[in-house]
Amino acid sequence: MDRFELDWDAVVAEIAGFVREQMRGAGPENLVALMMPYRTSSPQSLGDAALVAEALGIGHEVIEITPMVDVYFELFPDANQLRRANMMARQRMAVLYDQSERFGALVVGTGNRTESLLGYTTLWGDMACAFNPVGGLYKTQVRALARHLGVPERIIAKPPTADLWSGQTDEGELGFTYADADQVLTRAVDEGLSAEQIAAEGFAPELVEAVLGRMGRAAFKRCMPPAPEVQHLRR
Repeated sequence: MDRFELDWDAVVAEIAGFVREQMRGAGPENLVALMMPYRTSSPQSLGDAALVAEALGIGHEVIEITPMVDVYFELFPDANQLRRANMMARQRMAVLYDQSERFGALVVGTGNRTESLLGYTTLWGDMACAFNPVGGLYKTQVRALARHLGVPERIIAKPPTADLWSGQTDEGELGFTYADADQVLTRAVDEGLSAEQIAAEGFAPELVEAVLGRMGRAAFKRCMPPAPEVQHLRR
């Protein structure tokens, strides 16, 4: 688990545990949760992550990313918050991939479809993984699945956050709730409705514009890096 947005991290852990059992795994050591706090992360998030891991009976470790991140920004003390947040997310993924080599394991993704469509992800950070069990589910669907799986309500109800600094929340940065975003996204992406048609159903035009505008601006994150097509001629 690479982030502290625990409702879908917990769902992914549940799914991974099920897969482990189906593959006749040799015990909880086959699934490891890594908790990677920064010095401004909430202690409550760390405690909740441990609660999930212990409830599932899976191994877990804490790896502080503070010294790794801070030594870099000693070189660039004027770096803004976005640069620092991106570095933290990518440092976490660097740790995960190193640990995957240590354990001979795969990195399991925890991002959902809402985040992907909105671009609320970090390239080569929380987007990176070997496979993503919940990548096709909207955020509200992940919450529903979490309840079905018995994830503690206190974790499901927590404001989603990458927990990179005090008070940070996903919805605070996005400017709208996941519930509202999912209603707009399902109509635009799954039903093919236009912005005007969605607004005609009673959604605020400002919300529709904000959600669809963000989705459009984030399209590059949903594509592989472009490369020129080269014609190779046979002799």
